[in-house]
Amino acid sequence: MDFANADEILSQLREVERQRTLREAEPGLAARVEALKAYQQRRFARTYADLLATPRYAAATRFFLEELYGPGDYTRRDAQFARVVPTLTRLFPAEVVATVGRLALLHAISERLDTRMGQLLGRDQPDAASYRRAWQASGEAALRQQQIDLCLAVGESLEQLTRKPLLRQALRMMRGPATAAGMGELQRFLESGFDTFREMRGAGEFLQTVRRREEALAQALFAAAPAACPTGDDPLGQLP
Repeated sequence: MDFANADEILSQLREVERQRTLREAEPGLAARVEALKAYQQRRFARTYADLLATPRYAAATRFFLEELYGPGDYTRRDAQFARVVPTLTRLFPAEVVATVGRLALLHAISERLDTRMGQLLGRDQPDAASYRRAWQASGEAALRQQQIDLCLAVGESLEQLTRKPLLRQALRMMRGPATAAGMGELQRFLESGFDTFREMRGAGEFLQTVRRREEALAQALFAAAPAACPTGDDPLGQLP
């Protein structure tokens, strides 16, 4: 996939909007998906409580928690993206556009998976047992792996951007034009990500930790018996 291609980015944003429309059309589904997203954010906070307490990695962990795993309403940001994607590909450097492309695909995949999970939960407030059942019933192991890969790819892209000293100044200079062009939310995301990963002074260990823990949890969720009770270091113990 060409992540810097405007048509590809727009296609992913249309999929996100399609998922929102599906939820609004099914009674109670939007509320269940919102509760699911909040549950997943709590799970992420538990999984990475040690990193949140570490000065070096706390900011990056919060960035993932709020920008990639959070239950926030990204309708405004997505609407900005969709309106100005052609301008985006002209105004921002190709490396930045490719980062946005990965984010758009990650967003579309996450929304699709969350819609399906919400349909299978059968209750407004998920718990460990209902979350595990919905995860297994929804399947999509390959898509789950792609979701993890893309999450890490967004982080890796931001890490690579920090190695280009002139890019931060270029981003700062684009703040006015980007805001004028209706891309204020996108500009905020990029600047926040750039600064967060630069201050970490190397993201390799952080990203490897996220990959290891997310893949271990996904495998445990798929393998768990319906009545499984986590013990010891079982990743299922991370579920709230």
